[in-house]
Amino acid sequence: MSRKLSSEVRLERVGKRYGEVWAVREVSLTILPGEFFTLLGPSGCGKTTLLRLIAGFAPLDTGRILLDGEPIDHVPPWKRDVGLVFQHGALWPHLSVYENVAFGLRERKIPRAQLSSKVAAALSQVGLEGLERRRPSQLSGGQQQRVALARTLAIQPRLLLLDEPLSNLDARLRAQMRLELARLQRDLAITTIYVTHDQAEALALSHRVAVLQEGAVVQEGTPEEIYWQPRNRFVAEFVGAANLLPVRVTELRETGVLVEAGAGIALPVLTDPARWRLGARALLCLRPEALQLEEAAIGRGAGFPATVAARVFEGDRHIYEVRMGEGPPLRVEMPALGEGRIFRLGDRVRVGLSAEAAVLLPEA
Repeated sequence: MSRKLSSEVRLERVGKRYGEVWAVREVSLTILPGEFFTLLGPSGCGKTTLLRLIAGFAPLDTGRILLDGEPIDHVPPWKRDVGLVFQHGALWPHLSVYENVAFGLRERKIPRAQLSSKVAAALSQVGLEGLERRRPSQLSGGQQQRVALARTLAIQPRLLLLDEPLSNLDARLRAQMRLELARLQRDLAITTIYVTHDQAEALALSHRVAVLQEGAVVQEGTPEEIYWQPRNRFVAEFVGAANLLPVRVTELRETGVLVEAGAGIALPVLTDPARWRLGARALLCLRPEALQLEEAAIGRGAGFPATVAARVFEGDRHIYEVRMGEGPPLRVEMPALGEGRIFRLGDRVRVGLSAEAAVLLPEA
C-alpha cells in the first residue's frame, strides 16, 4: 500500500458480533481526507470496537472497510500504515523518550541516518524538545500522552486513530491537550478518527461527529448540527444538557407547527410540518443557554410564565431551575457578565425563547 498522509476512509455496512450480541451493527461512514472525525457515545456503545476494526485488531463479521478506495479487511494491522494512540499511552517504561519514539521506526528498518531527524521532528511537533533522555516515570500524564502521540506520528501514518487519549488526565490538562490536539491535527492535516464519551471534547475538536448507541450510528453531522438539531431523545440528552418538554401539536403552519405545553402555554416551533399531524404527542427540546429569563411584568414575545426554584453561580454563568405549574423543571443558563438582573428563589419570571432554538422530537 502506498504511503499518503491524508487518506479517505469508507465503512460500508460494517458489523462485529460477539456471540449473539452485535457490538457494531450496519455502520456506514465516510471520513474525508484531512478530517477530524469523532465517534461519540457512552461506554459499551461500540465505538472502541469500531476503531479496532479499522486498525485491523479484530476481523469484520459483515461489510468492508476501504482506505483510499482499497479494501483493507484482509490487510494485517502492521501493513495498514495506521497509527493508534491508546487511552493509557502504552509506553515502554524502561526506555527513554527517544527510544520510545524511535521504536516504530526501528521496526520499519529506517536507516540510522534518518532515524534521529524523524524522532526530533516528531518530538518537536508535540512540544517535547529537550526531554529525549527522560523515562516515562519522569514525565507528567500530559507529557506521556504526547510521547505516545509522537511515537505514532514518527511513522507518518496514513490515518491517525485516537482511543480516548485524554480520559486519564485531570480537567485542566484535558482542556490544554484539546487545544494542542486541535492545533496539531490542523497543522498536519492528517485524517483523524477520535473516540470519546466526552461530548465537550467531541464538540470542541471535530469537523464531524457520529453518535453511537448500542453499536449503531443514530446521528452524524457537524458539532453544530448534533448539538442544535438532535434527531431523537438519546442524542439530545447525551450531547449537552437538554430540557425535554412534553407537548402536543395543535396547529400546522407553512413553516412549522404550534405546540401546547400544558396550562394553556402555546409555543411556535420551526420544523417541517409534513412530519407531524394534529394532536401528535412530542418532546420539545430546549437547550438551557437558548432560554432567557425576564421579569414577569415586562417579558415579551414567545415564552411562558414560571417561578425560580433554584440558582447556582458558576463564575461565568448563573444556572437556574424554574418551574411552570405542575410541569417538569427547566434548566436555564444565563451569562454572569452584563447588566442582566440576578433572580432569587421564588421570583416570578417569564422564560423567553425563539422558535429557531426549539427542536421538536418524536416522543418515543
